[in-house]
Amino acid sequence: MHATKHEGAGNDFLVVLDPDDRIRLSVAQVRLLADRRRGIGADGIIRVGPGRDGCDLSMQLHNADGGEAEMSGNGIRCLAQAAVDAGLVAPPTFTVATAGGARTVEYTPGEAPGWGKADVDMGPARLGPDQPQEFDDRRVRTVDVGNPHLVLLGPDTAGVDVAELGPKLQAAFDGGINVEWITVVADAEGELLEFRVWERGAGETLACGTGSVAAAAAARSWGAVCADGPIRVRNPGGILEVDLGAGAGATTHLAGPVRKVADVDIHPGMLS
Repeated sequence: MHATKHEGAGNDFLVVLDPDDRIRLSVAQVRLLADRRRGIGADGIIRVGPGRDGCDLSMQLHNADGGEAEMSGNGIRCLAQAAVDAGLVAPPTFTVATAGGARTVEYTPGEAPGWGKADVDMGPARLGPDQPQEFDDRRVRTVDVGNPHLVLLGPDTAGVDVAELGPKLQAAFDGGINVEWITVVADAEGELLEFRVWERGAGETLACGTGSVAAAAAARSWGAVCADGPIRVRNPGGILEVDLGAGAGATTHLAGPVRKVADVDIHPGMLS
């Protein structure tokens, strides 16, 4: 089986093109492929199938633990690069059917080989109730971006023990949840969100696209960031840009660079 490996802000995926819809990966196979010592290593495995429901392509996403997930903002950006490189679709714009709904992707090849930029229509970000906190500089709420998130605003992200708190917070929600810790900082270009994430099924990762959208939506709802315009989210692996649109229920967009890492021919023995 052939795959390509891609990364978006350090969030890495193996992409398997399956236009004839013949490949099925078991939980054990996904876990082995995603294993960073015994396999190839990835935060998730993406199978790109034929289009359905009026879309050009379809996306099946497995987390590193083998479970299926609804959507990944960085994953679908990696899918875009793989599909364009293989000639399955033509840039700049095409649509992908996901378990979280249809998504429109705009892909632009980069100037350097292996690089590109992808902008994804992420659908609306639906805010859950704001949960009262003891201190004014701390806020918490859930956000649905086609998959579930819990966003926690605080004065510092560096001191958060993500490995300890992530599993505990995830376990408090039926079916699990993705957890983001954010704080508002600034750099030479202006305001941005500092961001760390615990992803359901993958653990702490270098970036999360849906989590970046959820974080931006929650931060704006609390008045912690600018009231309009794009919001930059500094993931540990790089900066992603979120456009929340105008008004409740507006379509959100996630944009950022994507890079092809390798072509991978997977030995049949790995999958037997």
